[in-house]
Amino acid sequence: MLFSDNHILSTILFTPLVGAILMLVIPRQNTNAHRWMGNLFGFLGFAVSLPLVWRFKFGETDFQFRQTLDWIPSINAHYSIGIDGISLLMVMLTTILGAIAILSSWSAIQKREKEYYILLLLLQTGVWGSDRRLYAAIKFFLYTLAGSVVMLLAILAIYFRTNTFDIREILLSHNPIFSPQLQTWLFWGFFFAFAIKVPMFPFHTWLPDAHTEAPTAGSVILAGVLLKMGTYGFLRFSVPMFPDATMRFRWIMIVLSIIGIVYGALVCMMQKDMKKLIAYSSVSHMGFCTLGIFALTPLGLSGSIIQQVNHGISTGALFLVVGVLYERRHTRLISEFGGLSTPMPNFAAAYLIITLSSLGMPLLNGFVGEFTILRGVFEVRWQWAAWGVLGVVLGAAYLLWLYQRVMFGNITNPLNEHLPDLNGREFFTLGTLIILAFWIGIYPAPLFNVLDKPVKQIVLRYDPNYYTPQSTASAAPAGGASIQIVVTDKAPAMKMSTPAAAPQKDSK
Repeated sequence: MLFSDNHILSTILFTPLVGAILMLVIPRQNTNAHRWMGNLFGFLGFAVSLPLVWRFKFGETDFQFRQTLDWIPSINAHYSIGIDGISLLMVMLTTILGAIAILSSWSAIQKREKEYYILLLLLQTGVWGSDRRLYAAIKFFLYTLAGSVVMLLAILAIYFRTNTFDIREILLSHNPIFSPQLQTWLFWGFFFAFAIKVPMFPFHTWLPDAHTEAPTAGSVILAGVLLKMGTYGFLRFSVPMFPDATMRFRWIMIVLSIIGIVYGALVCMMQKDMKKLIAYSSVSHMGFCTLGIFALTPLGLSGSIIQQVNHGISTGALFLVVGVLYERRHTRLISEFGGLSTPMPNFAAAYLIITLSSLGMPLLNGFVGEFTILRGVFEVRWQWAAWGVLGVVLGAAYLLWLYQRVMFGNITNPLNEHLPDLNGREFFTLGTLIILAFWIGIYPAPLFNVLDKPVKQIVLRYDPNYYTPQSTASAAPAGGASIQIVVTDKAPAMKMSTPAAAPQKDSK
């Protein structure tokens, strides 16, 4: 019953909550029980999501595994859940990173284990962290509260216009629901909430503080899952619900995305704290995701979604790398390290693969997402793609420079001479993400297949004629060549044809 098509999503949703409730009755002093219980339900959260993979029906245009229950009938509000291909990837990313994040906390958390694992299962680790955790948590709360209040007003406006909160009903409507003027207000109402979550420039200043003060598991969840709420919101709400406004304001979104890509990369070059450097790298990498979304091409949209998955894998792994070093040295300053490849050869190899994954090396996951985004952006305007390429170059620079300073050179600090290499638990957490990075880099076809129909549905919302086969428009000047614009399922193409010369009469 729990794993039927009508209940499996609720099972996935509430499994961590069940674990958190059960942990409430375990005595605080029994720390091992809290560790085992937290990891058990972290693994169960991933295990119960696996049936989605082989039961998902490719090619379906509607949401699958739907469940709808009355909640507040008087205002037509329901508990209604379902997934399409985009949501499937996000659900699987969430469950696997959740399990890995909890496992990475086994020896890192040595006090208040009960509260930690309960809150981690509830994905509320913002209350945990280092000395300035309260400042970081309040800053994060105020940023997200400001954006959420504006979005709430936009949601209420949608309800008064449609008399429903059901996303599916709104998305499946083929008639324009909102006037262009109303779309403008709604687009910006949702924009502030999603831009803060991504985070897009200039709403990014909460992110480095939140990452720096959070524990390793908190950073993995924050970077791997929570940031995707913003980009997922753009894909699910802004683009399909407000297509006219999206087309009118996409140049602003493109400019902010490019600024985020380049600015985030340049700021990374100046960081002295490893964790803060990786946090700023998220600003740059997520800029690629929004760039792909607002290129408004099928390749841009598909590449953006795949890159969101890639970012969760690669950046989550980078935060795990920092966590490994912090557990051994209790510092994140780059200047405190150097020459670690000698005492930690296995760690050096894993860290190198993760670095290459993050910078977009071919045969690894980052290349697939970035290349697809740039190809989709190039179809619209090559100048946008050129700025994106600059971001790729800068990304390789700061990631390789960080690796060189930490792993190579002479060991100048005696504390680094005998650091232990990866243990079995750390090897498993990093190894799992490395396997995923190679799998996506070598064989990304399943991801493109699962995204095919959802991406087409989004494209048809703002351009109903995009996939019309061989629709042509020609202009033939009198006595001259004709120009035909051919619209296919790829980019618009232009071809020239010259009419045959008219026969001439013999002159006498």
